[in-house]
Amino acid sequence: MPVDQHAPAAPGVASTAGHPHEAGRTADHATDPAELLRARGLRVTAPRLAVLGAVADLPHADAEAVLRRAREALPTVSVQAVYDVLHALTDVGILRRIEPAGHPARYERRVGDNHHHVVCRSCGAVDDVDCVIGEAPCLVPSSTSGFTVETAEVTFWGLCPDCRSRATD
Repeated sequence: MPVDQHAPAAPGVASTAGHPHEAGRTADHATDPAELLRARGLRVTAPRLAVLGAVADLPHADAEAVLRRAREALPTVSVQAVYDVLHALTDVGILRRIEPAGHPARYERRVGDNHHHVVCRSCGAVDDVDCVIGEAPCLVPSSTSGFTVETAEVTFWGLCPDCRSRATD
């Protein structure tokens, strides 16, 4: 499964050093995973730590990729446990779930800022795109139908550099 190329320096703790989007990263990325779980009212468990580490290592990974990576740290973790942990961590805002059309849900640790994504139509690679406006919502609908708009999700579609170079060969 394609993922972006921004791997952290240490398993389980994402680093922003040298990352092209470091200005958009939140404090959660520098926090010890166990402290982060406790701060959000969650017990520290081996499956939660394994999933957090997997998502930190593989930004924009789908659940299957997270499962494979989590099993490197915790071979006995079940499929159901990984899905339960992904759901729990998303519910408390530790992870963000994105769902590019026609692709499985992906998970990332970059939360709490107003960023968007670019997706390759060919291989499905995903990367972060900082919002030009910088504040939510970055788009204003022509009609809100009475809703209070809080955020707008933008997905840019195109070809990644690898697929673009293969297309021109």
